[in-house]
Amino acid sequence: MTDLEAPAAPVLVHADRGVGRLILNRPRAINALDIEMVRILSDALDAWEHDADIEMVLLEGAGERGLCAGGDIRVLREQIMTAGAFGAAEFFRAEYALNARIAEYPKPFVVLADGITMGGGIGLAGHAAFRVVTERSALAMPETRIGFTPDVGGTWLLARAPGRVGEYLALTGSTMADADAIYAGFADHLVPVERLDGFRDALETRADPTGPAELVLLFDETPETSGLETARPWIDAAFSADTVAEIITRLDARPEPDAAATADLLRTLSPVALTVTLAAVRSARELPNLRAALAQEYALVTWFALTQPDLLEGIRAQVIDKGRTPHWKPPTLDALPPGIAAEALAYEPAIPLWS
Repeated sequence: MTDLEAPAAPVLVHADRGVGRLILNRPRAINALDIEMVRILSDALDAWEHDADIEMVLLEGAGERGLCAGGDIRVLREQIMTAGAFGAAEFFRAEYALNARIAEYPKPFVVLADGITMGGGIGLAGHAAFRVVTERSALAMPETRIGFTPDVGGTWLLARAPGRVGEYLALTGSTMADADAIYAGFADHLVPVERLDGFRDALETRADPTGPAELVLLFDETPETSGLETARPWIDAAFSADTVAEIITRLDARPEPDAAATADLLRTLSPVALTVTLAAVRSARELPNLRAALAQEYALVTWFALTQPDLLEGIRAQVIDKGRTPHWKPPTLDALPPGIAAEALAYEPAIPLWS
């Protein structure tokens, strides 16, 4: 870049033939979200809502690696370390408002969740009206792996997955391929990568009143059988247990190798994060709508940031030092204070989400 060149905008915003296009533009960071990006996206949606020339919105990510790898957790760690939970609250409030805005947007909202779509990326893609994946998509809510809990409306989606798939995905942070994402309710259509350009062009050159609901059917393909669907017998049997400890005990008793591997994985994760996450997903099943789930998640992430060392430790181990050997506090499920999940769910942030 020469001295005269301006840095590229982190979100590209333009309109063409009735389609408002939003392109997350941090490809080197797999389009990880920061508050500037959230604000640009929100401002564009505000501007287009009452613009008669804009008939639908299309969101995608720059580069071939993914739509969005999530929020910038390095920045989150710095904010918590310097200003506590209140340092991160501004970002979470703006991000969750955007998640709800996408879900409630009055015009058709199409998202191409091509490649890595995780954490905050699920908040952008998972609540859209038309959610498209490709054969290289990889969707996940991997928060427990950093001592945290699913947010951005993730618990709302997880709670509505078939059987106990939601608990399984929430606790393990496992990655969903295209068929898995559709089966679990995180996506609607599979469009092969080689057909994405044709799909984009069709959105812009559609013959009215043809919209995305009709057009996507011209480009999608039937996915293969989901691995999650095949694994439902042992997932449902184990993850219907009342506690994380009992889930692990049931996994150990199963004959499937994947069940044993899942038990081994859970033993390495934060006991606090696992216990609170299990309660959060089950609580979200009883909530009336996405906004209520977002409010619950906002209280939980504030509780984690204010009271729990595992979040900072998890980010350090996974992202900063990359040794992937976190030291959780407490280190085992047996050492957890009684009622910790209830305590977390009862927490009320000083600054409410919806105000």
